[in-house]
Amino acid sequence: MLSTIVLFSSSRRLGHTGSFIDRIAAALDVEVVDLGSKRISPYDYAHLNRDDDFEPLMKHILAHDQVIFASPIYWYAVSPAMKILFDRISDFLELPDLLPEGRRLRGKKAYVVCTSASDEASAEFIAVFREIFNYLGMQFGGFAHINCRDGYLPAQHDPEATAFADTVRGAPKII
Repeated sequence: MLSTIVLFSSSRRLGHTGSFIDRIAAALDVEVVDLGSKRISPYDYAHLNRDDDFEPLMKHILAHDQVIFASPIYWYAVSPAMKILFDRISDFLELPDLLPEGRRLRGKKAYVVCTSASDEASAEFIAVFREIFNYLGMQFGGFAHINCRDGYLPAQHDPEATAFADTVRGAPKII
C-alpha cells in the first residue's frame, strides 16, 4: 500500500469531521496530523516566519505518497488552518532552498474528506481542491462527504468511511 498521511483541520478535533476522518484513518492505519495543534503562521511575502512548524510538517508530508485533506465545509470554504497550510505551500514554490522539495508534490495522490449539513459537498468547495491539486501537479483521487446535520452517526457513516478507505487503499469496490 502507498504511504498515506491525513491533514485534518477543524475548530473541534472531536467533532463530526474528526470522527469521520478518525474512522477512515483507523481503517487505513495512517497518521492524522491536526493542523490546529501546529504553530503555522500565515503566509508572509518576506518569508520571515520560517521558524514555525510549517517546514518540518511539509517535509514530513513529502515523505508520503498520498495525502488526505480533511476539513468541514465552512461557508463553502476550508477551515482557517487548512487555508493557511495551502497559502504556505507557496514557500515551497518560491524559496530557492525549498523549491526542489516543493516539486516533490508532483505526482502525489490527494484526497478530500469533508462534512457539512447538506446531502452533497459544495461543488465550489471541491473545485478549490481540484484547482490546487492541478496547480501543484497532484493527482486528485476523489473525495468523501457525509451529511452531519444530525451528528456523526456510526451506523450510517462508518460504512462510508470504510468504503472510502478501500478507495484510498486501491481495493476493488464490493458491489
